[in-house]
Amino acid sequence: MAILGSGNVTYEVSVEEWGELPEGWVYGDATSVAVDSHDNVFVFNRGGHPIIVYDSEGRFLRSWGEDIFSTPHGIAIGSDDSVYCADVGDHTVRKLTPKGEVLLTLGDPGNPAQAMSGKPLNLPTHVAVDPRNGEILVSDGYGNAKVHRYSPEGELMDSWGESGTFPGTFNVVHNIAIDGDGMVYIADRDNHRIQVFEPDGSYVTQWVNLSRAACIYIDTRHRPRAYVGEYYAGGASNAAGQNLGPRVTIFDLAGNVVGRLGVDSYGDDPGRFYAPHGISVDSKGDIYVAEVAWAEFNTIYPGKVFRSLQKLVKQR
Repeated sequence: MAILGSGNVTYEVSVEEWGELPEGWVYGDATSVAVDSHDNVFVFNRGGHPIIVYDSEGRFLRSWGEDIFSTPHGIAIGSDDSVYCADVGDHTVRKLTPKGEVLLTLGDPGNPAQAMSGKPLNLPTHVAVDPRNGEILVSDGYGNAKVHRYSPEGELMDSWGESGTFPGTFNVVHNIAIDGDGMVYIADRDNHRIQVFEPDGSYVTQWVNLSRAACIYIDTRHRPRAYVGEYYAGGASNAAGQNLGPRVTIFDLAGNVVGRLGVDSYGDDPGRFYAPHGISVDSKGDIYVAEVAWAEFNTIYPGKVFRSLQKLVKQR
């Protein structure tokens, strides 16, 4: 066990892989994680069972998606517990029931829009649902530099964004979240920042002093907070350094850092991460971190079995 953080932002974390996987199963990469209104935990992963569902104690409940998804990437859960999944392999976002029935598909499966054309979808990375009206926002981030807004019925309403490094532009729109007022938060990964926008896409501000900001979750059930998962931003020569990621940074919604979890570079020890790629928080304030260590580090450590999912238990 290890304790991360300090003061009233303190969490206990185990070195163990979280969740009671059935015998012989692996996550591969756990690309994203989401928690429903009952604190059930949905793990989107690249093992043989794309959606694995646990209760809050890590007990296995069910799995599904084996005949649906190509390359899992991002998952979100709406206020009605509908499940939304971004699949970079077939260029779609799907809305599903909690048991895996497809209700809506955005994009043309297997037929991407032209790269960097601004038209949806080309390698979409994540999805968020506006809690005010059920509108669906998609970060179309690998093959485009756009955010697309859809009606709850799947009609394209608007698109905004372009590639670049200036405020309001993107270098890999990697993750997206929406707060209770409809403000939009973008993990602009390779610009090393979070950007904040009005619901209509107007730029507001940016949060910097991050490593590679890969994922973000907005929690409004407790004191409003933004939880950001960051990749390692150093190189092989300075991997022994500190405060370069990978880590989790917690902000208030004004952009002030409330706490940072993780000081050392990547590794297996308790309190360390490899590549936080998805993040969510349950009703108790516990944090779930999904990691893509296989994709990021397999060439450095060939054949290594990596931990893919951690739970950080808030100390009360």
